[in-house]
Amino acid sequence: MNLLASRPSLHMDGQDGLLFEGVPLQTIANQVGTPCWVTGAGTLRRRTRNLRKAFTERGLDVALHYALKANDHLATLSVLRQEGCGADVVSGGELKRACQAGIAPSAIVFSGVGKTDSELTLALREGVGQINVESAEELRRLSRLARELGLNAPVALRVNPHIDAETHDKISTGRLGDKFGIDWADAIALYREASTLPGINIRGLATHIGSQILSPAPFKAAYARIAELVIDLRAQGLTVSVVDCGGGLGVRYRDELAPPPAALAGAIAETLGGLDLKLAIEPGRWIAAPAGVLLTSVIDLKAQRDGVSDFVIVDAAMNDLARPSLYGAWHGIVPLAPDLAYAETGPQTVVGPVCESSDVFAKDRLLPAVRPGDTLALLDTGAYGAVMSSTYNSRPLAAQVMIENGQWKLVRPRQRVEALWADDSVPEWLDSE
Repeated sequence: MNLLASRPSLHMDGQDGLLFEGVPLQTIANQVGTPCWVTGAGTLRRRTRNLRKAFTERGLDVALHYALKANDHLATLSVLRQEGCGADVVSGGELKRACQAGIAPSAIVFSGVGKTDSELTLALREGVGQINVESAEELRRLSRLARELGLNAPVALRVNPHIDAETHDKISTGRLGDKFGIDWADAIALYREASTLPGINIRGLATHIGSQILSPAPFKAAYARIAELVIDLRAQGLTVSVVDCGGGLGVRYRDELAPPPAALAGAIAETLGGLDLKLAIEPGRWIAAPAGVLLTSVIDLKAQRDGVSDFVIVDAAMNDLARPSLYGAWHGIVPLAPDLAYAETGPQTVVGPVCESSDVFAKDRLLPAVRPGDTLALLDTGAYGAVMSSTYNSRPLAAQVMIENGQWKLVRPRQRVEALWADDSVPEWLDSE
């Protein structure tokens, strides 16, 4: 139960089993079925407030733009809007979703390396607060579009500081050769050009070096470089009023020593805090990951020979939670039944039913002897969980539930299997026989 000791939203009750924010998860599983995502609104609120408090204690007024890519359900966005968060979006769809959740366009930052003309036009017409431009080509397209609309685009240049975030290769974004951001060597010249382009209101700089960063050192190194750039730009008579510091603060999935928000606040305060800037961050995973669990039921057990751990086959799969197959990510697994809480454990391999060998949630994981029909919770799935789901193998999207203050509500029903082909059509020549 070491997993629960570091997760204040979870508690094992001797009668009701695993509770999430005081709600018995077995009750949800029994009524909604599995697989099922459960999001804790109280956890979202608590973590957002803790993050904001860390900056307040350093004397910093930092705008929080929640990164929709982590978890974009309207219920999640509504909670975070109530907590004073804006939004960081990376597509026209995310922009419309944030607006649908009631987030003011002026509180939205549009990031992303591949914004289309139609997406940039949408951002301009909606009046987003800032567009983080990632290339010279994008900047010039945006100038043309803004001029055609008779509008001014509020712009920050996303600069690649050439800093290794010391995280997984697939979620590192600030190194030389990564697709994101403007090359460090080109930043001053492009900023100067931006200040002359019609339709462009150049406001400042942005950076984002990666995700699941477990040390404050990369943050401090990146922000120190950005601070140098701010000073150099101002020395050339250019105005820099904004720095968007991105996101990436890591969380504890297994036994990582994840830095507290105070470490990020300290890195920003020590490098950018004295430069008279409007500062912003783009938290996603740090807020949302511990606010979610994925419930799944054991379908069957499959024994193996020669000392190889037995298979526990569950009804969730890689189409539901892609992170283990995509990144080799580790998620805690806890049975809901109280009689299994402190039972003897042995190595077991937890797999889903999808027809891929990579459909594995855990290999040789120490678990109690679960039985068919038992329900398990995969922990810390609130970020990059449901939002990355697919319908591979014609598996409907799982139900979603939100809990708060001891109550729970189905916020997205399980997709009907008929919906999977509702928009399919068959060419008439195939129907002619």
